[in-house]
Parts: sequence; structure tokens; C-alpha cells
Amino acid sequence: MSDSPDQAASVGGGDERPPLRVVIVDDDALVRAGLRLMLRGPRINVVAEHDDGFGAAEVVAREQADVVLMDIRMPRTDGIEATRQVLAARPEAKVLVLTTFDADELVVEAIRAGASGFLLKDTPPPRIISAVQAVAEGEPALSPTVLAQVMMRAAGTVKDQGQAADARRRLEALTAREREVADALADGLANAEIASQLHLSLPTVKAHVSSILAKLGAENRVQAALVVHDAMRR
Repeated sequence: MSDSPDQAASVGGGDERPPLRVVIVDDDALVRAGLRLMLRGPRINVVAEHDDGFGAAEVVAREQADVVLMDIRMPRTDGIEATRQVLAARPEAKVLVLTTFDADELVVEAIRAGASGFLLKDTPPPRIISAVQAVAEGEPALSPTVLAQVMMRAAGTVKDQGQAADARRRLEALTAREREVADALADGLANAEIASQLHLSLPTVKAHVSSILAKLGAENRVQAALVVHDAMRR
């Protein structure tokens, strides 16, 4: 097991915010080394690595991580259960699950467990960096194309009509404008894109998103998108 801190990165460009604290959880040492190398920079500090979902929550809580890169398939505790444990131990952390295939059926379950999105392991370094920064700011780390694939698989995971009916009931709590924003979330749009599409200010969109999450009982915007897609299941 590896659990070692990285050198703290200095903050540049006049940005006084501290670097994002990132923990990598993956059973492949080469993957961990590659991710650490990719993420090294002034705005991101990899503070620890861990080689299994088992014990990851303790590492994340101890290191006060902002973002966790979580492998989906690990030998003792998989990324789904580890995500639940991490968010229970540190609710403010954001989890990005890592997968080899964009159609991995476990990805949907990880998102239902509270993950803020997912990355393919062959994602280009700039995209990984932007994804880490995005989820730290509350934005999804899913492109519209990838989100569509995940949601198509999510529709197949609705176990019965009761689950779909429950999703529709939860959506009834939204105002008409909130439902428009929720539908845009389900299309994978970021806040700025929603603002442009619905002719709203960015602060207004952010306020609507916060209200939607509260009313739906969703941990993040990706879970809210899943509720919208669950409701479409007939």
C-alpha cells in the first residue's frame, strides 16, 4: 500500500486560493504515477495515493482532500463502495471515478453513490486537469457525449416502474424554471451554457441548481441528471 504526500505546490498568477488537495485511489502503481505527473502544477497538489478502496476514506479524511480520483475496479473494495465511504467521511470532497471503458456499467452505480463524474484513463492530461478543477467548483466532469452514454445505460438500470414513478414525483417539487434548468443539467450543460440557453444570469443559474439539488435530495448535478432520466423511463 502506498500513502505518501506530495510536495505542496506554490500558488501563482496572483491567485491566493490554496492548491486543490487531491488523493489518487487506484490499484495500478503506473496509473497512479501517471496521474501524479499529469496533475503536478501550481493549482493542484496530489497529497496522497492509495492502492485500494479499502481504507481510502481514512486517507481522504486525514488529508482533507478536495478531490478524489477513484478507480472503479479494485481487488478488495471497489470504487462504488469506496465512494460511499469517502463521502460519508468527508462530504465536502468531490469524487471522480476512473474507468477504462466509457460503457462500464459500474460507472452509473458510482454516480448514484455520489461521484461527481468520471474520466477515462486515457483522457488527455489537460482534460484531466480541467475536470479536477471543474468538480472542485461544483461543475460536472462529463462531456455531453459521454453523459449521453452514461444516461442511456442508467435508463437500463431503473429496476422497476416504482423507481421511475419516484423520480417523476421528485421532479414535481420543481418550479417550471427549475425544471428547465434540470433538463439542461440532464443534457450535460455547464452553468454558463445553461445561462446562455435559457437567457439567465450565471448567479441565477447557480441559485436554481442549488435549489434543484436540495429539492431532489441529490448530492450533485450528475445525480440530479439521473433523476431526470429515471423519470423518462416508462
